[in-house]
Amino acid sequence: MNTKLFSELGISPEVLKAIDKLGFEKAAPIQAEAIPPILAGRDVVGQSQTGSGKTAAFAIPAIEKVDANLRVIQVIILCPTRELAVQVSEEVHKLSLFKRGIHALPIYGGQSYERQFAGLKAGVQIVIGTPGRVMDHMRRGTIRLEQVKMVVLDEADVMLDMGFRDDIELILKSVPAQRQLVFFSATLPAPIQYLIKSYARDPLNVRIEQKSVTVPTVEQIFYEVDRRFKVELLTRVIDIHDLKLGIIFCNTKRMVDDLVDHLNAQGYSADRLHGDMSQAMRDRVMNKFRRSNLEFLVATDVAARGIDVENVEVVFNYDLPYDVEDYVHRIGRTGRAGRSGRAISFVAGRELFQINHIERYTKTRIQRAKPPSANEVEEARAGVFLGKLRTTLQSGKYKKQDRLIEVLLEEGFNSTDIASALIHQLQDGQTKAAPEFQPPPDRRDDRRGDIRDVRDGRDDRREPRREAPRSFAQEHDRVHDRRTPREQVASPAPRREIIKPARATGEPVRETPLAAPVRETPEPTLEKKEAPLPKPVAPPRPPPKPSRAVPENQKRIFISTGSVNGINKEAIAQLIKSQLPLPEGALGEIDVRERHTFVDVATDQAPAVVEKLNRLKMRDRRLKVKLA
Repeated sequence: MNTKLFSELGISPEVLKAIDKLGFEKAAPIQAEAIPPILAGRDVVGQSQTGSGKTAAFAIPAIEKVDANLRVIQVIILCPTRELAVQVSEEVHKLSLFKRGIHALPIYGGQSYERQFAGLKAGVQIVIGTPGRVMDHMRRGTIRLEQVKMVVLDEADVMLDMGFRDDIELILKSVPAQRQLVFFSATLPAPIQYLIKSYARDPLNVRIEQKSVTVPTVEQIFYEVDRRFKVELLTRVIDIHDLKLGIIFCNTKRMVDDLVDHLNAQGYSADRLHGDMSQAMRDRVMNKFRRSNLEFLVATDVAARGIDVENVEVVFNYDLPYDVEDYVHRIGRTGRAGRSGRAISFVAGRELFQINHIERYTKTRIQRAKPPSANEVEEARAGVFLGKLRTTLQSGKYKKQDRLIEVLLEEGFNSTDIASALIHQLQDGQTKAAPEFQPPPDRRDDRRGDIRDVRDGRDDRREPRREAPRSFAQEHDRVHDRRTPREQVASPAPRREIIKPARATGEPVRETPLAAPVRETPEPTLEKKEAPLPKPVAPPRPPPKPSRAVPENQKRIFISTGSVNGINKEAIAQLIKSQLPLPEGALGEIDVRERHTFVDVATDQAPAVVEKLNRLKMRDRRLKVKLA
């Protein structure tokens, strides 16, 4: 399947700028085939699997067809669930970022009508909604469809399965006859074909055909993990398998840059490869990777075309590719020349459908794996270290240190304590165990597992209203109030103050309940625990002052990590150099203390260092960096 760039599809410069900002380099197959005819005004029936990138295939032409000067509904996009409507709305907002005057609004059940009324009244050109709520607004007169130019039915087969056929037909009958109609569906059952025949005008069928293929013998597994925990899981898998040479694929240039920064900050040797790099930079990175001077190459599909490096142990699909052919190309980078290889994919939410599609295409079962725990990772690290130590002892290629050991023995330390202290120093206080995250349940056989709405907004459940707990005086007044409930509502009791001695100190305690005056009745004896007084909050302490003088041409910066976190001078220097290229001599003295570090940096470089390091993670700790 030929690869096309977005610039070849007739898209406006403003939308191309938004696409570039999102980090995409090439169009997915469904996008390359569907966008040109939709832009040309043809009715289109697109058939493609979930996760193939079809949202942008109809969102980009919809944005291009909107008249920004006309504040009326011009495009309506129907989705089966509120989650999908919100997702499509977010995509439209991102793609229209540089198109001034274009406004989109999601309309779905379960959201307040007032918020939707206000959005519609302000004037929107694109409405993304579920059929049931759109019908409600049409009946109320808050949505008018007289000037609609395009109607898009996203996941049309799912909407019909959920019983929205009558609503969809009524909406299609309410729009002008000279409108453009676009269907997107994974399957085309008889009801969909009836709608196409009844309402579409000479539609163009766009179907992404996939020929079957057999993948070479590469061990293929996937982990289902929330997007927030992908970096943590990636580092755990690398450590538990002691991986030294691998390629990590991402779908966007931005994700490549972010992931490289995360890996370098945590002590891994990684570099990037994507379309924004010059040819000289690409060659430099590839030469490092071929010589194994680099552990991990993080790349996009376009930049990684033609990579042929021997001994690649693993390929990570940090993001699943849109096209299954790209999946085959990716995992083909490992397991070459009869060697064993491993392909590991990270899957989040709806991407489980894409795993099923890849299995059908490759005729291979991709095994679901359980994410390793922090304890398993620590055990694996210890095993690797023990293996290296054993190899060194067996080889005998090390300098004898008998004199130092004898000195320690004479001072009263036993041999096991000495060895343990040396191992601790060599391991350099390894990273503390990260908090456990639980993998989600296996839902890969639940073909409708991502659809939670039975009908649009009709499954809402409200939490029972809970009253705030009453004080003792409030409860006393409520019990002894002789008025009827009607009298209490008609004439609320005035606020009053009750003064009674405290048990321990004898100081009066004041309460101000909303209740009627208390009659002179003996107070019932109740056991009541006195609430502790809040502790005064100490003001934040300023960062400690450095004890050394700062050179004239340098500034001193404060970093909120130190030796107690297993940090040393070399780690700080490597972190700074991995984030920005400093000229020779720009990095001065590094003073690592117990809980913080001072670093002297050239005056002209100090602001850039602070900006780059601030909020960055190092050894699972988010750094705070400022000028000292």
